[in-house]
Amino acid sequence: MTDTVIQVRDLRKTYGAFTAVDGISFDIRRGETFALLGPNGAGKSTTIEILEGYRHRTSGDVRVLGVDPHRGGLDWKARLGIVLQSSGETGNVTVRELLTEFAGYYPHPRSVDEVIGAVGLVAKQKVRVGKLSGGQRRRLDVALGIVGRPELLFLDEPTTGFDPQARRQFWELIRSLKAEGTSILLTTHYLDEAAQLGDRAAVIAAGRIAAIGDIDEIGGADARIPVVRWTDAAGTVREQRTPEPGAVVAELYRDGGEPHGLEIVRPTLEDIYLGLISAQAGTTEELLVEERA
Repeated sequence: MTDTVIQVRDLRKTYGAFTAVDGISFDIRRGETFALLGPNGAGKSTTIEILEGYRHRTSGDVRVLGVDPHRGGLDWKARLGIVLQSSGETGNVTVRELLTEFAGYYPHPRSVDEVIGAVGLVAKQKVRVGKLSGGQRRRLDVALGIVGRPELLFLDEPTTGFDPQARRQFWELIRSLKAEGTSILLTTHYLDEAAQLGDRAAVIAAGRIAAIGDIDEIGGADARIPVVRWTDAAGTVREQRTPEPGAVVAELYRDGGEPHGLEIVRPTLEDIYLGLISAQAGTTEELLVEERA
């Protein structure tokens, strides 16, 4: 048992002249939930498919549960749980039948009843898969990913199609899996989801890692400086970024009483993420200009 479940060093994937993943490196620790964030086309899906053993890398070193995914056998695959963005249609069997079949592929599966209850499909367990709604089918995808009791769980956009209540129920399920020691790699476009579930995160843009670190620290201290916003006597909205918002507010009160529309805004993970993506896009454009010159 090592302290890391995933080790990636200088990973690259190219398609002819196009570079999808451009020399990224990161580790995922045993027992943590790691969020891989980035816009569509950033290289997330390519990276995950390489880690899962579905796609070959161009260069670099990758180890997942101590094994090169390109050479992982059935014993290795049985230690993984994978929830893809979409899955194949198996409409002629019921939810229970499909889960029972999948459970038989693993040496130490979870109870099918336990899994059906965990994903909220008890009332739908005898319904044929083809009759499920989109959100119900997504819950089934998650159930298929966890029925084998994986050491490492890949969750690729797992709550797409979930309503707000279902998303929060899913978060509790993921927290329970984490409490059992499951390591989780999560991709999501819901930044509040990453903030709720993640221990650490990496932001990937244009095939490169723009930032990596603890959820509460990613982007660095400068990205987390609060903004004081108010409306002055002329009706103009003013704002000031400051590490000492209390001092700014006190000064405003001294200058003219209670300011209208006063608020202190602390950057969310989404604010920080958008800033990182924007900065990375600017850097990429500068590099392209230099190359053309």
